[in-house]
Parts: sequence; C-alpha cells; structure tokens
Amino acid sequence: MTAIVSVQQLEKTYEGGFEALKKVSLDIEEGEILALLGPNGAGKTTLISTICGMVSPTGGHVKVGGYDIIDEFRETRRLIGLVPQEINLEPFERVLNTVRFSRGLFGKPRNDARIEQILRQLSLWDKKDARIMELSGGMKRRVLIAKALSHDPRVLFLDEPTAGVDVELRKDMWEIVRGLKKDGVTIILTTHYIEEAEAIADRVGVISGGEILLVKEKDALMSQMGRKELSIELQTPIDAIPPALKTYDLSLAKEGRVVIYSYDTGAERTGITQLLGDLAQAGLVLKDVSTHQSSLEDIFVGLVEDAR
Repeated sequence: MTAIVSVQQLEKTYEGGFEALKKVSLDIEEGEILALLGPNGAGKTTLISTICGMVSPTGGHVKVGGYDIIDEFRETRRLIGLVPQEINLEPFERVLNTVRFSRGLFGKPRNDARIEQILRQLSLWDKKDARIMELSGGMKRRVLIAKALSHDPRVLFLDEPTAGVDVELRKDMWEIVRGLKKDGVTIILTTHYIEEAEAIADRVGVISGGEILLVKEKDALMSQMGRKELSIELQTPIDAIPPALKTYDLSLAKEGRVVIYSYDTGAERTGITQLLGDLAQAGLVLKDVSTHQSSLEDIFVGLVEDAR
C-alpha cells in the first residue's frame, strides 16, 4: 500500500531543552486505521499537531499526500481533518452553521447536500438546528468530527476521540470510525484506551518519551509478543512447586490452590501435554483448567516499562 503520511526523523525541542519528539519516523498507509498508544506526555499530541501544521518541528520532514507540511502547507492542510482532544465550539451557534462554516474555511464551495450527508452519518441531522450549548458531551464530539470531515479530507486525526465518553457512546464512535474507513478515509487516532486499539485498529504504534517503540499490525503484534497462561486449579493446595516441576515456567496463585503455566503462543510446542503428565506423576490432582491470552494492554505495559 501507498504511504499517505510519511514522517522522517521528526524532532521537536521546546525552549528549555525538553525533547518532545526524538527522530520519529513513521509511514501511515492510505486507507488504514492506525492507533497510536502512549502514556501521558509520550508525544502523541505533539506528533499530531506537528503533522497538522500547528507545531513547528525542530528537525526532520513530513509529507502528506506527497506535499511537504512546511513548504506546501495549504496543500497538506486541505488533505487533513483534525478532531482535537478539547471540545472548543461556539456555544450559541447552531450545529448546521458550525459545520457549514468549517467547510468554507478550507475554501470549499457551499454544498448543503454533502453537509447533510455528514450530519446524517454521525446521527446529528435531527440536531442540525440545535445550539451547541444544548448538546450532550458525546454529541459535541460528533460535531467536532463533522467539522473535521466538512472539507472531505483524505486523512483524519482523532486525538483521544472518546476521552470522557461513556462505554456505550465509545462503541458508537468505533462504528463511526469503521464507517469512515469504508469511505476511504485514512484514520490516525491517539488513545489511552487499550480496548479501542484492539477493537478498530489495523496497526498499532507505541510511543513513549518522544520515541516510537514499534509499529506493527495489531494481529501480528499480539501473535508475536503475546503469551498465554494456563491456570491449573488443584484439589489440594500446595506450599511450593515440587522439585520435579522446576524446569517449567510455573508460579503459584490463590494461596497455593492454582498453578500458573506461562508459554509462548508462537512456539511450535506448548509443552502442556507433558506438563499435565508430570503434574500427575508429582502427585497433584487437578480440579479445573483454563487459559488466558495476554492482551494488548499487557504488551503495551511491558514495552513502556522496558523503554524506561
């Protein structure tokens, strides 16, 4: 696939010497959903703001749709839609006028049919004549998305789009994002909700301390770095792992009533069959067995801790 956003060796150092971005390189493919994960202060918002032309880089280069973000600012900005973290809308303006005005800011001719289409897509059409101040927080976020889509961008940046939104509305937002992808929009979202990345992203990027730690396809990342745990509940609790089982990666839980076996999901052999046999030989009687797959959150936490 073709990279619609290309970031090469991007740097941002603020007055006082703080390095917000440290030689960040990242290619974002056309038509994909990329989730950018990172703790607070990792550089997520700085990266987005720089690509969108709101923050001046200290070094490096960024191109959007083949245009340089500095030398060809107007061309790149027309290709980009941005939904910021903060809700900053004119409270007394009506929804329809707010979105229509945003389209005009980008020099696009008036197109009421297109604005209606966007508002219907975001379940806002019945609120078109409502003032912004009359809307719920979730509806205001939808208005922000409508504003960002009003000039038909090819790339949409969502900076913490579901922050402060309840679980039900968050899932509605995920459906909106999936629908935008079907329309051919490339989507980059920053989030601290791990389940958000698991639910909708094609690829996952992890950023910490202004550096990109990795960018991988979500499924490949979980397959490559994920681990499974086999929980073996015993009929009778034990105080310690028997010496005959020391060669296995075992630990005790729940006051000796559960034996935990960790194994690599990508390994050719799990060793479970041999383990169960050795448990019986060691005189341990099994009551129940269950497995747990490590989540993207487990992987993320491990990566960030390793980077510190």
